[in-house]
Amino acid sequence: MTTSTEKNTMDICEIKAYLPHRYPLLLVDRVLNYEVNKSITAIKNVTVNEEFFNGHFPHKPVMPGVLMIEAMAQTAALLSFKTMNLMPDENSVVYFVGIDNARFKRPVGPGDQLKMDVEILRVARGIWKYKAVGSVDGQVAVEAELMCTIRSSADASQPAA
Repeated sequence: MTTSTEKNTMDICEIKAYLPHRYPLLLVDRVLNYEVNKSITAIKNVTVNEEFFNGHFPHKPVMPGVLMIEAMAQTAALLSFKTMNLMPDENSVVYFVGIDNARFKRPVGPGDQLKMDVEILRVARGIWKYKAVGSVDGQVAVEAELMCTIRSSADASQPAA
């Protein structure tokens, strides 16, 4: 049992055990703290060696907004698995259901550390809704409400009824 002052952290090895993503699409480097059923804080260290900087943009490298959203979604998936006390298997897939109120407030570039704070707003009928905020040096860079669901890959391949 954890106390409110105890931190629940995850290193990259544990993150890789929960997420199927691998380089170059694994976008969470460390979990600083999480509280099941509530919230998680994680970081993505942004380096000039990221593949996407070759084309976005060569003269002014900027992390694509869609990848910032993806990083927050991966962080949310970690919180969901921890909340359910579930270790996903190779057939578990987390899918986006929706993204609302996405706003990009400042660019994120090489040398920045994107700190992602994600909180569960609600869970209903297998749909998880989160409030996600990504910041750099205390300044909000991106924010959105994310909706995701967890399915087995076999179920996900079936046509909708």
